[in-house]
Amino acid sequence: MSDKTRTQKKYDHRLRDLIQYTGDLDLAVRYGVPRSTARGWLKQSRANVVSIDVIDMDATALQQEVLRLRRRTARLFSILRLVVVALRLAEFSFDHVRIPEGNKKRRLLRSIELARVHLPLRGVLQLIGMSRSRYHAWIEKQKCGLEDQSCCPRSSPQQLTREELGCIRDMVTSDEYRHVPTGTLARLAQRLGKVFASSTTWYRLVRAHRWRRPRQRLHPAKPKVGIRATRPNEIWHVDTTLIRLLDGSKVYLHAIIDNFSRRILAWRVNESFMPAVTAELLVEAAPKDNKPQLLVDGGIENHNSAVDTLVETGLLTRILAQTEIRYSNSLIESWWRVLKHQWLFLNTLDTAASVGKLVAFYVDQHNSHLPHSAFKGQTPDEMYYGTGDGIPKKLEEEKLQARELRLKSNRERNCHVCAFPTSASC
Repeated sequence: MSDKTRTQKKYDHRLRDLIQYTGDLDLAVRYGVPRSTARGWLKQSRANVVSIDVIDMDATALQQEVLRLRRRTARLFSILRLVVVALRLAEFSFDHVRIPEGNKKRRLLRSIELARVHLPLRGVLQLIGMSRSRYHAWIEKQKCGLEDQSCCPRSSPQQLTREELGCIRDMVTSDEYRHVPTGTLARLAQRLGKVFASSTTWYRLVRAHRWRRPRQRLHPAKPKVGIRATRPNEIWHVDTTLIRLLDGSKVYLHAIIDNFSRRILAWRVNESFMPAVTAELLVEAAPKDNKPQLLVDGGIENHNSAVDTLVETGLLTRILAQTEIRYSNSLIESWWRVLKHQWLFLNTLDTAASVGKLVAFYVDQHNSHLPHSAFKGQTPDEMYYGTGDGIPKKLEEEKLQARELRLKSNRERNCHVCAFPTSASC
């Protein structure tokens, strides 16, 4: 029997720490370390090594080093506590965050491995809010890549081929199919026998690869600001809208609005559609000393014998929106929307009489009580009759006074806990 004993080769602890930090086994092999030994280092925890320079330190230097490390530990502990509290208050959790990029997942996994030197895996995952199942799924997936969209055809054989992706890209970015919507383009590709993929897959690929469809608009854009009058009774808007009752029947609401003041000049509710009502409302609202321009659409209520006769008398002039001018009749349409959704649809609409009462209430509120944002606090009546010129200046002065009172009231408080008044002061 041989008396020779095998001596275990020892390596510098700094090389072992480097391999544990980088995880690069090829780096260890280049320095003469067997790959099996380096693989064993990755499974081991870091060992605390006391170097010779610490042993040679005198007591004073060692005490100064201990105090410096204590201060550093306290500072790091305070930062860690701040981060943990911020994560808890923000209710942050990696289980509720999607990380599609593989490089970000690898950085997070590497940070977890470095933290496991000092903390158990359960504590690390609990700290960042990640489940063990998700962590181990990422570990198992490292071999084939961590990207959400796997590039390995063997692990994801159901994914589209490179030829199919190229065909989708060419069809999406081609001028030949620029008139075809993306969802219809997916079905068209199936009819042509090119790519059999759902429309959701096409939408996802367009978003992921940021493919831009050739959709440059050559037609002139719509005007951002509509037609604007400079004085009352210069431009009127007239239109008719339909309101359905609870029993399915219909009532028709006619109205005229002044462009300059947004004031409702005349209105009427009828149980049946009568085009002649427009002419009656125009006569009712016609001013004595002005000839307004009537902005209308192409409806029959605005183009009939009664309105034509009224226009021929010279009482007003009629302009057809989007035909004779490029502006639309959107001012009265906007008021229809506000009237219906802010008031009428909040009430029971059972008869034409009830609709008439509701419209009368809202018209009075709109004209006399509700300030308009475009008029700096003035109501449509004040703009129409010119009685509210001092309202904007008055509101600005009162706003400055209220701000000063608010500052004074808050500065007079001594207690940081606000004591709310028992009774309402407004």
